[in-house]
Amino acid sequence: MKNRRINILLAFFVLLFFAEDCNKETNIPTGTLLPKTTNSMPKPDHIVIAIEENHAYSQIIGSDSAPYINSLVADSFSAIFINSYAITYPSQPNYLDLFSGSDQGVANDDHSGNEPFTTSNLGRQLINAGKSFVSYSESLPAVGYNGDIAGAYARKHNPAANWMGSGVNQIPPTTNQPFTAFPADYTKLPTVSFVIPDLDNDMHDGTISMGDSWLKNNLDKYIQWAKTHNSLFVLTFDEDDKKDNNHIVTIFCGSMVKGSPYSGIINHYNILRTIENMYGLPYSGNAANVTTITGWWR
Repeated sequence: MKNRRINILLAFFVLLFFAEDCNKETNIPTGTLLPKTTNSMPKPDHIVIAIEENHAYSQIIGSDSAPYINSLVADSFSAIFINSYAITYPSQPNYLDLFSGSDQGVANDDHSGNEPFTTSNLGRQLINAGKSFVSYSESLPAVGYNGDIAGAYARKHNPAANWMGSGVNQIPPTTNQPFTAFPADYTKLPTVSFVIPDLDNDMHDGTISMGDSWLKNNLDKYIQWAKTHNSLFVLTFDEDDKKDNNHIVTIFCGSMVKGSPYSGIINHYNILRTIENMYGLPYSGNAANVTTITGWWR
């Protein structure tokens, strides 16, 4: 009789736990990726993040004008996030969101009168953790250049330039490098780098085909290397063409990536948080208010 009562109680608690667990699952928003512990996340030796301009997901994926990007989608070491969205319009606030989790009060493409900012950002976090960061911008005329325009270079697309200084949360001007400094020996890359094609090659002024060819010609060797050297390539866009609800292309490619399309809804904040999690960094700005992108690694 005593054993029977114990069995009944055990069955009751099992049913109660199961019911509560089911209720928890129904509270998860549709389309989001379930968070896992950061302990299981990969820790790439290098991450290169390339940012393209002003085109919607539907303009790139399946387009004959972007054969290289579409080849990455089909790669068994690539994850395509089919529900990736930019935060806002125009360009500059999105770059700031990706780098710092906030637009820093900037609502346009003008040079902010409040820079250098003193807020948390990915570059400073990495340096504080004993790691490294560099922003490589095509057509940047000199290391540490802080002007708005130089040929096809546009400062509004180079978010790290807004934190150059020696004050709180600021980063050395030497982190602001021309793309010509991008090393041919990829083991010499910083832990995380941004790659900013110029206006002719980021699909802003040039065509989709020009931007696609630039990625192939300038970053494919790194991407192929990354697939065998514990490294990661991230391709994303600042925003769409203002016609598709800011739906953009985001692709992860690297040795640790499990090739597949992922349907979870993500944005620039999620990407930032995921990178911060990989290196055990504190969250910057709104990265603290979103989930880490999970389920994409092997």
